[in-house]
Amino acid sequence: MAGYRDLLRTPGVARIIAAQLTARFPNGMTSLAILLHVERQTGSYGAAGLVLAAASIGQAVAGPVTSRWMGAWGMRRVLTLTTVVCAAAILVLALAPLPLVGYMVFGLIAGLSTPPVQSAVRTIYPKIVNSRQLTPLFSLDASLQEIIWILAPVLITIVATQAGTVPGLLMIVAILVGGGAWFILSPEVGRVRIPRSRRAFGKVLGKPVVLLATVTGFLLIGACAAVEAGVVATFGHGGLEAGLVLAIFSVGSLAGGLSFGHIPIGPWAMARRLTVVAVGLIASVFLLASFWGLSASLFVAGIGIAPALAVMFAMTSASVKFSETAEAYGWIGTGQLIGAAAGSAVAGFLIDGVGYVGAYWAAAAFAIVGAIVAATCVRGFPDLRGRDVSPIPDTEPVPVIT
Repeated sequence: MAGYRDLLRTPGVARIIAAQLTARFPNGMTSLAILLHVERQTGSYGAAGLVLAAASIGQAVAGPVTSRWMGAWGMRRVLTLTTVVCAAAILVLALAPLPLVGYMVFGLIAGLSTPPVQSAVRTIYPKIVNSRQLTPLFSLDASLQEIIWILAPVLITIVATQAGTVPGLLMIVAILVGGGAWFILSPEVGRVRIPRSRRAFGKVLGKPVVLLATVTGFLLIGACAAVEAGVVATFGHGGLEAGLVLAIFSVGSLAGGLSFGHIPIGPWAMARRLTVVAVGLIASVFLLASFWGLSASLFVAGIGIAPALAVMFAMTSASVKFSETAEAYGWIGTGQLIGAAAGSAVAGFLIDGVGYVGAYWAAAAFAIVGAIVAATCVRGFPDLRGRDVSPIPDTEPVPVIT
């Protein structure tokens, strides 16, 4: 933990972490808020699901596109434009009486304009810390984002059920604009310039490291989404137990990231960390009858999540040119979004077919496949032990914050 204290004392690090977490906080609320609002307006969960699907498709499509734009137009311009458009789209969803098609259109716009804060901040990190601190910083980032997934759904549920879905969406807009402004106005965002990529759009996905990070991210987040569906099906939508179990799952990830973030990353790091996730999820299948048994097994599974995400970020940073990092992170984010949709869908079908135990089997299967992919393709993972994980420099100089 002393290493993290030293890291947070580095000028700009604590500020940029706090700003980006605030700017990304709506990510943990928007989907649930849209679902609750559209269902309340239309009286149909099916209609709400269609709007949510439109928003998710928009996010998946936009991730690599808006991330690449930052190299062409500058981070502040792209982040400002997407924040304004996204806030406006959510305002329309909240305040305008729309037909279902209208809700879908503005849901799609909100998804397409989701600010690429995650790609931006992970592109900035190598420019504000030295190479020795970068891997722990990626791990700390992956760990602290669990705060979003622990607190945000609880907050929006309380506001939407007690004050209404319109105030809930308005709160999201306020945080989106306020947090976005804090991040956009951070000195680090203005000082770091991403060079324009000279390669065609999508070419970076052809790099084995980026493709492996995208595939393993798809499988890891697919497992997490299946777990979430399974826990809700096990305890019911209104059960306090569901929230507690999912919080324990996230706390496991937070603990794993903070405990193991300093460990050097070798070629087998991803396989080992995904194996921890798989073991915990397999155990959960056999411990469903006990609240504490399920919580313990999911805590174990969670221990591997943030460390696995840290491997994805570090190996990507070390393997692509600086001008390509934002787009690469955009593709990885898209893979995770598709994984979340796939995990939820597979788990849903199995819950309908064989009961909630099917969701845990689905989660375990996603994690097992992920561990197998990481082990089978181990030669594609770089050995980062004792190596600088900063991005490969481009030919033109890039400003570095001092």
